[in-house]
Amino acid sequence: MIDLETPVAQLLEGARGKPKLLVVDDQPINIQVMYQAFGSDYQVFMATSGAQALTICKNNPPDLILLDVVMPGMDGFEVCTRLKADEATRHIPVMFVTAHTDAAQETHGLSVGAVDFIAKPVNPDVVRARVKTQLTLKFQSDLLRQLVFLDGLSGVFNRRYFDQQLATEWSRAARNNSPLSLILLDVDFFKRYNDRYGHQAGDDALRNIASALKSCLRRPADLVARYGGEEFACILPETSYDDALAMAHELERRIREKQIPHEDSSVTDVITISVGIATREQGAGGDAQGLIALADNLLYQAKNSGRGKVCGGVMEPTFKS
Repeated sequence: MIDLETPVAQLLEGARGKPKLLVVDDQPINIQVMYQAFGSDYQVFMATSGAQALTICKNNPPDLILLDVVMPGMDGFEVCTRLKADEATRHIPVMFVTAHTDAAQETHGLSVGAVDFIAKPVNPDVVRARVKTQLTLKFQSDLLRQLVFLDGLSGVFNRRYFDQQLATEWSRAARNNSPLSLILLDVDFFKRYNDRYGHQAGDDALRNIASALKSCLRRPADLVARYGGEEFACILPETSYDDALAMAHELERRIREKQIPHEDSSVTDVITISVGIATREQGAGGDAQGLIALADNLLYQAKNSGRGKVCGGVMEPTFKS
């Protein structure tokens, strides 16, 4: 969940770690200069060609790119144009760093989407200040974009963001042949809870549950979203079935331990959840909708077998003849 009280300065520290810079230059000496300027405060990645830079941005998007203009094969202008044409990378700020600083080139660089134009040889103090300014603006924009994807009641991500991220993580898992797990969970007898305690208490219970679920997630890539009504979902990239099963049992136990009274439940006298887990393991076929369907079926299996339970399964592998 995004803390709206967190100052932007703290965002620069990055809950996900140090901000990531990608330095793109065909001259190793120029890359070394940038590494010396930023290595102590940032994660610095390096590329010596435009094609290599595009690959890095696709697989491990940086927070900001320092991009040379004149490179063999694909120049910096073309790299920037391609980045801005791709929805997955268009929000990454690009700063051109070049020895060619005539007005026409600077105008062209800004027209293809760059946020700044820095002349070589660089002054380390100046370039550090400009990078910090652009990162501050970038993290502010990220925060505003994320607000669109927050569920107003529970404070976790909403269904729209869930759909977007599951598609992204499925594509990444398929590309890397890595596992991906999905947890769907439902609050047991929640209608009865609302009928007995009132909708305000029901809203408070959902917020309490969402907070407990989020506290269980261990890695920055893990995500919890409100799937709809009293249903929540967790996306767990690069997570095997066994690890997802352990997480699901922890979620179920954590909600019971909240001891939220529910005297009209047929499970026990506190709020409980039913949980379905589906995992795409290495070699699996299908698509993201198939993963959702499997998790949903297993959720209903948990509910039909008495609720307050965890049921899981693995997608069938695809074998090539």
